[in-house]
Amino acid sequence: MPTSRIHLSPPHVGEWEQFFVEEAFTSNYLAPLGPMVERLEEEFSALTGFPHCLALNSGTAAMHLALRHLYDQFKITLSKKKKERPVVVASTLTFIGSVSPARFLDCDLHFIDSDRETWNMDPLLLDEELHWCRNHGLAVLAVAATDLYGQCCNVPALQEICQRHQTPLIIDSAESLGAQYYDHHGERHAAGRGGACAIYSFNGNKIITTSGGGMLASDNRELIEHARKLSQQAREAVPWYEHREIGYNYRMSNLLAALGRGQLRVLQQRVERKREICGLYQEYLADVPGISFMPEADYNQANRWLTVILIDPEKFGAAPLEIIERLEQENIESRPLWKPMHLQPVFRHCRVRGGGVSEELFALGLCLPSGTAMSDSQIEDISNLIRSCGNS
Repeated sequence: MPTSRIHLSPPHVGEWEQFFVEEAFTSNYLAPLGPMVERLEEEFSALTGFPHCLALNSGTAAMHLALRHLYDQFKITLSKKKKERPVVVASTLTFIGSVSPARFLDCDLHFIDSDRETWNMDPLLLDEELHWCRNHGLAVLAVAATDLYGQCCNVPALQEICQRHQTPLIIDSAESLGAQYYDHHGERHAAGRGGACAIYSFNGNKIITTSGGGMLASDNRELIEHARKLSQQAREAVPWYEHREIGYNYRMSNLLAALGRGQLRVLQQRVERKREICGLYQEYLADVPGISFMPEADYNQANRWLTVILIDPEKFGAAPLEIIERLEQENIESRPLWKPMHLQPVFRHCRVRGGGVSEELFALGLCLPSGTAMSDSQIEDISNLIRSCGNS
């Protein structure tokens, strides 16, 4: 096995990134904002089909601004009718950055379990929870559904439920850029399309990266323009610094946007390689008892950001944490699935509908190294190392 560390999903950069970063250096636009940011937003819009895009310093910032805009609208239209704090209904099997912005705004969080077919938010449970909230007089600010590990959530089903309950749908596509899903008419859409807005992450471990960064995208010009203002300390459009609402310092730098432009040009190659990597793991581990792979829902083509497996300890002969320890001995990074949010101590008082599916996935799941610069032989070596942990 190689002596250098194999990371879970490290950055993978090339000539395009260097070209655009050098252009940014030459222009001396190194501070936040600049032409690279504008071009990245335009190119991201062309890629996803969203007419309005806002480049930010993280996916968490994108979620915060989306919820903040909806919260401000909520205060105007509903605050006199509702005494309770608004509720954000969210996937429980997700990264904390998807849900913590709800607490920034002092909203209550209600978590929804996964379904077994996709591991994403269960539409039936969502419908039940929205009915429950309505019957108990609670105002739901938004539904935040995660595209888990690069697989699109069931957007058509969630969209229909949210429209019926008159609730905005935010799609957390932080992990799914480059994935696609099909609607009821067979039309293909980019991950994130179909909601009131979508958020994306360009963190260092994502399928493409700006080192740290994110994007908020929407069909709603008003939402993006308000978020744009908030992201720049909510400065008013006057010559002096005038502030009529509290804002944030959330914009992406011109230099990092240059890196992102280069990464966008190889996105399709990265998706193809991620899917190849998953296919190779499936080939090398196909005959191993007790190992199964994250299913790919028939309504979508996942980007396979991470290859994820489930381990049945009785059939395989070892538990996921034992495999993680064995891989670590060879300087190979692997990781459990996201710990469900309803199990996190910080959210211990939040409501959850269901929970058993996500808890089982967390207990049995294992994320495998999936970097697009990995060689086929490295994937085979890792597979053989995993195999050696079990009974076969």
